[in-house]
Amino acid sequence: MSLNPDGLKKRTVTVSKGGSDGVRGGNGPDSGTPDDETNPDFQKDEFDEEAENASDKEARLTLMEQVLLLGLKDKEGYTSFWNDCISAGLRGCLICELTFRGRIELEKAGMRRRSLLNRKVLCKDDTPTGDVIMDESLKHVKETQPPVTIQTWIELFSGETWNPLNLRYQIRNTRERLAKNLVEKGVLTTEKQNFLLFDMTTHPVINSVIKQKLIKNIQDFVLSRWVNDPHRMNRRMLSLVILAHASDVLENAFAPLSDEDYELAMKRVHELLNLDYESESMKPGTNELMWAVFS
Repeated sequence: MSLNPDGLKKRTVTVSKGGSDGVRGGNGPDSGTPDDETNPDFQKDEFDEEAENASDKEARLTLMEQVLLLGLKDKEGYTSFWNDCISAGLRGCLICELTFRGRIELEKAGMRRRSLLNRKVLCKDDTPTGDVIMDESLKHVKETQPPVTIQTWIELFSGETWNPLNLRYQIRNTRERLAKNLVEKGVLTTEKQNFLLFDMTTHPVINSVIKQKLIKNIQDFVLSRWVNDPHRMNRRMLSLVILAHASDVLENAFAPLSDEDYELAMKRVHELLNLDYESESMKPGTNELMWAVFS
């Protein structure tokens, strides 16, 4: 199941005191070695740079952690029970993160120019990233022969397979592991909540500054810092916006906006969703695997 975001949803938001509750679809280790940062595909956004100047616990967040943080309800500490999109969305974030760090790539298009979704994912560099989830995924990509497509990897990482032998590829307990990363970074805490028939571990937000900076960066990206050319956009921010929409958590970042700004922000998101990703991937200097995830 490749990520193919649906059309825009009608806005049904209720702005709470925290500014990110009440939307349909729910509220959502370290960034890598110095080698990652010298990779031309590993781009920093303003949120990353601000976080670098913070304490060690407030380390730079991965795309997966950012999407999860957007989806989490601040006080309750869990994502919406009705959100069935975030699982595949987080796997898309995982693949984007690996390609931005120069670990994986798409095979060459060939003379007949095969489409993005028909090309296989290859391991480019098996150097550990320092993140357990990413390294586990990278190991699967490296060891799988023959290689498989981006659509297949998202399905395998999500555990969506009828073949019991393929369950070994599933990245298990992804949300809980990402939440623990955010606890270590001082963004969340861990609590136990009773839901009548069962107890559940939750992760309320304790550092709202980090989350509000993330939300502000997303808002600025589609408003005050908007550029019409996606190839001039920061690739990490572009991926965050599209994959947050695919995960059904992007509305949480837009809830505090005025109606006018909301309409403009969603119009621009719609423009990104309607791009011809196949054509965009053919332009020079682009990251083909990123566009394949969006397709």
